[in-house]
Amino acid sequence: MRIKDWDRSLKVRLFGEFFSNLSFWMVFPFLAIYFAAEFGTSMAGILLVISQVFSVAANLIGGYCADRFGRRTMLFFSATAEGGAFILFAFANSPWLDSPLWSFVAFTIAGVAGSFYHPASQAIVADVVPEHQRSTVFSVFYTSINISVVIGPIVGAVLFFQYRFMLLLTAGIIFCLVGLALRFLTEETLPKDIKQQLANNGANNWMQVVVNQIKAYGLIVKDKVFLLFVLAGILLGQTYMQLDMLIPVYMKEVIDKQVLGNLFGREWAVTGEGSFGILLSENGLLVVLFTVFVTRWMSKYPDKWVFFLSSFLYMIAMFIFPMTANFWVFLFAMAIFTLGELATVGLQESFVSKLAPADMRGQYFAAASLRYTIGRTIAPLVFPLVAWIGFTWTFIILAILALGSGFIYLLMFKEYSKKKKEIAA
Repeated sequence: MRIKDWDRSLKVRLFGEFFSNLSFWMVFPFLAIYFAAEFGTSMAGILLVISQVFSVAANLIGGYCADRFGRRTMLFFSATAEGGAFILFAFANSPWLDSPLWSFVAFTIAGVAGSFYHPASQAIVADVVPEHQRSTVFSVFYTSINISVVIGPIVGAVLFFQYRFMLLLTAGIIFCLVGLALRFLTEETLPKDIKQQLANNGANNWMQVVVNQIKAYGLIVKDKVFLLFVLAGILLGQTYMQLDMLIPVYMKEVIDKQVLGNLFGREWAVTGEGSFGILLSENGLLVVLFTVFVTRWMSKYPDKWVFFLSSFLYMIAMFIFPMTANFWVFLFAMAIFTLGELATVGLQESFVSKLAPADMRGQYFAAASLRYTIGRTIAPLVFPLVAWIGFTWTFIILAILALGSGFIYLLMFKEYSKKKKEIAA
């Protein structure tokens, strides 16, 4: 499915999200370093856990709202709220105010707004794209994000530490403009009959809304295949979420200034922050260059073994990172890490769309995002864990969790095959 044949709502999303993601990736990778420097490593971990607890709740509510009030409404609300949070973040790091506490509040609000955004954005794809083409569309969005990942961290490595106020203010304005574009240049994709059905089933008072929402998610939890999918994702998330938590702090710790060689008679060296920015850009560049190739390659094999391979590669990368302080070995580990990431690009969202009934797509995608939100809630606990057992053993534990997720995926596909046979019978 070529981009020119896409629904206009998808085209606007693709264009707008590129710029919002670019702004996000100029800032987000360096927040772990920022909060660790301002609050201390252990306290930074606790604060990040607290912020993600709010995001978990928002993610579930966001899925309900996407099905109840519409996709476009939630995209507009979420993007503009995130823009406001970045503007608040900017003024907490301005010439007039320097407040790490308000920076944390703004970061939390931005995380909550992002949690409202994703269920609606993913549900749009399921609304307007035929099932056999969804993995391709999800892959294009994923590639767009990673183009931002190539550029953002390199620019952010300079701007975030030297021109933080202007960077954050610009990011906030961009998010607000994207929100306006989503509001006025897109159309609602939620089928009217489903919206009316949900409106009739729900009461007007907030208590009934909460009760209906709990019932809906209760049905999702009873889906054993889906539950295993989320559980495996949470375990695996402890690995790949360290890309913007443990790994930058570790690299800053072990790389003060490392001379890599001479270029045109001048010494070429990297610092911890700079080397991490390069690694992030390597990750994004590899995704941009090889997403289509790896996706086609992996399509030749059964999905269950592709999911398992992804977990296995993450495990290998986690074993390599603590073995050295050499920048070139870090580059190799990141290549393995990225291959694990690319193995399931598009497959995971496509798998969710197969499981989700048409009238619960937003809620299914929201519940599927729990593997990110709950995973991100737990992930900052690595900081107090590092203080207790050190970097090496922390990375080893993460590797074991990644392998465990692979075996859960195998169990999930066994249950999925059993479920399909029961439906066919």
